[in-house]
Amino acid sequence: MRSALGEPDARAAVTFLGTDRVEVLRFHEGDIVRYATLGMSAHPMSDPTAMLADPVKGPRAELVLSVRAGLADTDKALRALAVLAASPQVEGVIVAPGASLDVGEPLWPGAPFTSVLVAEPGGLVEDLELDEPMDPVHFLPLLPMTPNEAAWKRVHGAQALQERWLTNGTDLRDPSRASVSLT
Repeated sequence: MRSALGEPDARAAVTFLGTDRVEVLRFHEGDIVRYATLGMSAHPMSDPTAMLADPVKGPRAELVLSVRAGLADTDKALRALAVLAASPQVEGVIVAPGASLDVGEPLWPGAPFTSVLVAEPGGLVEDLELDEPMDPVHFLPLLPMTPNEAAWKRVHGAQALQERWLTNGTDLRDPSRASVSLT
């Protein structure tokens, strides 16, 4: 992360009962602030229907949220990001591109978003290759969704929502943006 984002200027750590510690690092780059989890990839994510979780093989990921700095109190998103990063251990889910993750409350005070869309890795932070037989760590961008966008995505799919955002020129880094037109 440091090679792609520089040195973090703040960090917070959260530990949930029965899980490993998750850190959230904050990076500033111009008018963009990025929050990245650290610790989610310590263990591979496993299929919740599997009888035994493989302790070595399986997908590994960290989460990255990018927003415009100074427009909202987005530092309060640290806890929400830690909750999302702990979800594979707590809920046995595999976080992958196209998935929706919901925290059930605003991502930060006054945020119009309670959930995020997990985007494709590889754009901002390159995958981190690990020794065989471990899978690489993917750095998954998170795109905040309004409740209406999340409902629309459940019906039409992640790609359709991303196309809608692109067609309408939606600034996904705006921490107070309105929902994209869904009609």
